[in-house]
Amino acid sequence: MQTKKLYTIIIFSENTVGLLNQITIIFTRRQLNIETLSVSPSAIKGIHKFTITTFAEQDMIDKVVKQIDKRVDILKAYYNTDEDLVYQEIALYKVSTELFLKMEGIEELIRKYNTRTLDMNEDCIVLEKSGHYEETQALFKELSRKIGVLQFIRSGRVAITKSKVERLSDMLAAMKTKLDIKNGEE
Repeated sequence: MQTKKLYTIIIFSENTVGLLNQITIIFTRRQLNIETLSVSPSAIKGIHKFTITTFAEQDMIDKVVKQIDKRVDILKAYYNTDEDLVYQEIALYKVSTELFLKMEGIEELIRKYNTRTLDMNEDCIVLEKSGHYEETQALFKELSRKIGVLQFIRSGRVAITKSKVERLSDMLAAMKTKLDIKNGEE
């Protein structure tokens, strides 16, 4: 029996209206929950990159990625495990200014978690922490335990592969070579 593991699915596409809905339907039909989702322009002009994390078994993730990759609007879809990626999340924490300033060990906490202060007024302070889920969650737990957290939000995972170039770059280069050969033969 296979065990569920966290996979990061990377999808490249043009910025097409309704594509996100089509992708999420694939997850819904297979009863997979999307843990995090991040969409942004990629390093290639005109191409957007979806980064989705989900817990699944190996055979299920293979099927999901193949089904996504078959969509007309998708240029390329693939998956990675954490070992193949450099990844981060960003978390924001809003805490009471009064309680934060009275808290013992503020300087140690800021250094320990490498936090940044984004905003400070008489009512609240907004802290930023980037890191892996475990790191951002540990700060949340510590702040909650010591002074309480007024608001909290965490971004979806942003990730790049450890390889020199994106897999899409390789695919586009191969397509261009084929096109150049075809045009040269005519």
